[in-house]
Amino acid sequence: MRILLIGAHGTLGQAVAAELGQRHEIITAGRNSGTLRVNLADMASVEALYDAAGPLDAVVSAAGNVHFAPLADFRPEHYRVGLDDKLMGQVNLVLAGQRRLNDGGSFTLTGGVLADEPIVAGSGASMVNAALEGFARAAAIELPRGLRINVVSPGVLVESMPVYAPFFRGFEPVPAARAALAFSKSVEGAHSGQVYRVQ
Repeated sequence: MRILLIGAHGTLGQAVAAELGQRHEIITAGRNSGTLRVNLADMASVEALYDAAGPLDAVVSAAGNVHFAPLADFRPEHYRVGLDDKLMGQVNLVLAGQRRLNDGGSFTLTGGVLADEPIVAGSGASMVNAALEGFARAAAIELPRGLRINVVSPGVLVESMPVYAPFFRGFEPVPAARAALAFSKSVEGAHSGQVYRVQ
């Protein structure tokens, strides 16, 4: 398969590239790294990404920014960070890609544990991750030509704990390599409309 992987140079993206790259051709993309460049919040940029990538069998997103802050400090523009980038950025990949992926192709998006287990200062991430799951379930029943869509929802990564440990006390961290297996299940499996929780 030819797989477009957005966010391939992040902690999770590197693990996904290592897992899927054993068996498939990986085309990497990102805002500041990768073979191709893309701003997911800009639909014109997403369309240009597909033009440059050529025929694809799967699209995997391991990208998306959200803002963390106590609720009392949140402003609408802080929520827009996650809404524009992590949520609509991944939605844009599907909206543009539904006309471009090869028949039977798949989208795999990245959510996160905060959709189910909120933390202090994480309301933006919880909102975006939950919305992403709802979008994928709805899109799954409408995608044409046998296209599939799933969301991988990993817990906090072992590799990210040096930075995020104070926010995730009591959470059992997940190795990035184990989270990457869920991306393999999505890309190489047959399910659609699923949320693969890796915790």
